[in-house]
Amino acid sequence: MMYHLNFKKALKTLGLGFILASNLAWAQYPEKSIRMIVPQAAGSATDTVARILVSELGPILGQTIVIENKPGGGFTIGLDIVAKAAPDGYTIGMGPIGAMAISPNMMSRMPYDVERDIQPVSMVTKGHLLLAVSPQLPINSVSELIAYAKKNPGKLTNASSANGSPGHVGGELFKLMSGTQILHVPYKGGAMVINDLMAGQVDMTFESLNSIAPHARAGKVKALAVSGSRRSPGFPQIPTLAESGLAGYDAPTWTGVIAPMGLPKPILEKLNAAINRAIQTPNFKEKFNTIGDEPTGGTPEDYAEVIRAELAKWRDVVKRSGAKLD
Repeated sequence: MMYHLNFKKALKTLGLGFILASNLAWAQYPEKSIRMIVPQAAGSATDTVARILVSELGPILGQTIVIENKPGGGFTIGLDIVAKAAPDGYTIGMGPIGAMAISPNMMSRMPYDVERDIQPVSMVTKGHLLLAVSPQLPINSVSELIAYAKKNPGKLTNASSANGSPGHVGGELFKLMSGTQILHVPYKGGAMVINDLMAGQVDMTFESLNSIAPHARAGKVKALAVSGSRRSPGFPQIPTLAESGLAGYDAPTWTGVIAPMGLPKPILEKLNAAINRAIQTPNFKEKFNTIGDEPTGGTPEDYAEVIRAELAKWRDVVKRSGAKLD
């Protein structure tokens, strides 16, 4: 009996020791550099957010954060790396709307489950798509665009940065709500879309505001409307699509930081607190005011709720439009 009690006591002591050791390790996190997986190419809207974020987040955490761009596969290549990484806080990623709420609705098979395998850490920014048209097109407002499209069904081209991108489904929602027929032309990156739009090779685009903002400011493209429910602080003169005749249109862009599911709570809380500090720094705010996006922040639960709501919303739009990504 004594041996049995001593054995149980030893096991309990070992268990307490393991917990204390784990807590100590978590308290010391991070002890080495962190890699940040960006599921889009360098220079993309998500990459821009990531680079501004890590410049502030690294010093707060006291470690270097190395960005690794892993584009392709409708965001799945990058997100699969995050989903299958060790949940220790040393591999994190960016989770933009396209990856978290659009691609899962457009692909018949996914190598991971967004809600089961990926831990939301914190929202970072919320922004807009900008509906812009080529300077060669004789159109200066959303109402003129809709009228032109109805008179010329199937002749206008809407370019997006990729199949399954926010610009793709934002355009599909526009077509559904306006009753127009417009040809979708997918590219491999927003930079090429913007270049061809300026040159008149394509007619219109729904492109992330933080990518197209400099060209809109310079008048190289015609900015007609932003896609969110309210105007952008960086472009207060540009109306929303809802204000421009499509009541109820709301297709904001957003991105946040994600990690593998199973991340220990102390590490999750430390990362979340650091991100919320980083996006409130004057440097972060100044850079985002310039490109028109807004720092967001919040709890992991806030971000998870956004993902759930947007998954449901875009599931309906994708189903009605018939858009697919395989």
